[in-house]
Amino acid sequence: MKYSAICLTFLVILAIAIPLDPQDGRVAPNYSKPAWLDRSVASTVVLRVGDETPTASLTWNYAPPQGFLLTGRLDQGSLLWTTPEREFALASKPEDLSLNHVSLRTRLKLNPLENLLSIFFPTHGECRLSLVGQGDVTMTVESGLWGWLGTDHLGRDVAVLFVQGVRVSLLVGVAATLIATLLGLSLGLLSGYAGGLTDTLIMRAVDVLLSIPTLPILMVLAKLWGKGLWNLVVILSIFSWMGTARTVRSMTLSLRNAPWVEGLRALGARRNYILFRHLTLEAMPLLLANVALNVPGMILAEAGLAFLGLSDPNVLSWGRMLHEAHEFGAFTSGAWWTILPPGVGISVICLIFMNLGRRLEERADPRLKQGAGPLGL
Repeated sequence: MKYSAICLTFLVILAIAIPLDPQDGRVAPNYSKPAWLDRSVASTVVLRVGDETPTASLTWNYAPPQGFLLTGRLDQGSLLWTTPEREFALASKPEDLSLNHVSLRTRLKLNPLENLLSIFFPTHGECRLSLVGQGDVTMTVESGLWGWLGTDHLGRDVAVLFVQGVRVSLLVGVAATLIATLLGLSLGLLSGYAGGLTDTLIMRAVDVLLSIPTLPILMVLAKLWGKGLWNLVVILSIFSWMGTARTVRSMTLSLRNAPWVEGLRALGARRNYILFRHLTLEAMPLLLANVALNVPGMILAEAGLAFLGLSDPNVLSWGRMLHEAHEFGAFTSGAWWTILPPGVGISVICLIFMNLGRRLEERADPRLKQGAGPLGL
């Protein structure tokens, strides 16, 4: 339990530390491999020059890259690229930043048959990008490698997207579970304590909801209500409170005629006071275990709906990453680095909560611990 708690704390801190509007735009060519796969090839490099830093240097000891891209603005002056052999004026007006190799060859009077990239990036030596004037220009030297987890079909850093998915999974899992737990607690207490027709109606509603196939209903409601994140939380909560309600009802039935409850009634305590001041505290250990055990189900449900394309396209989650990988050919292209991280992330976070829930359940009922196997499983 200690290691699960440490991992969960780390994930929570990571989710809180994520910027609300992260920069997840294109950083490298599509489906670039992780940089550690081939250290003999240079990773994608980004050089930035502006008014405060007019010069940026690069030591190049590799084969020529796949290409390079210029973005930004050039207010006045020129943009120079210097190699150990010569100097090139890449741009002298704003429209030159829309780099076209044919027009660049013509402007620099280079041999049209010669490899442009081999001229700009000699095998050994230091190259320098200089801004003579005013502006803010970024030069991206593109190769087939990038970062720890490569890039996706849009050239976005998969490591950044993976970290963003932590927040969505925790938010959906915890929020939907808390709403479902509160709903199940309220109805379970009312059903078990009131009895009679109230108990019958609530339990028959539970039976009906449990008999409905959940996934098709979730798909239909997600389509009808929209793909918003909070819509998804509400939909998951509506179909997840029944188990909590049954558990709390069973506990309430066993306690409603206990001597201390009869004593409270004799003293004139109202029903709401008994339910929420005393019986809720009695149910708290079971509720904590129930919350921890239900979070993985919520996370898997969100991932499943996102994989089917029924989540908010503007909210990136691990399920959405798998959906985009499937839709844009990551499986057929062999881009495993866009598939494996979200899958492993979903598995790990579910195992963390399941382990925590199991330990909390053992605390609530020590008989479970006594009956565990030699490994405590």
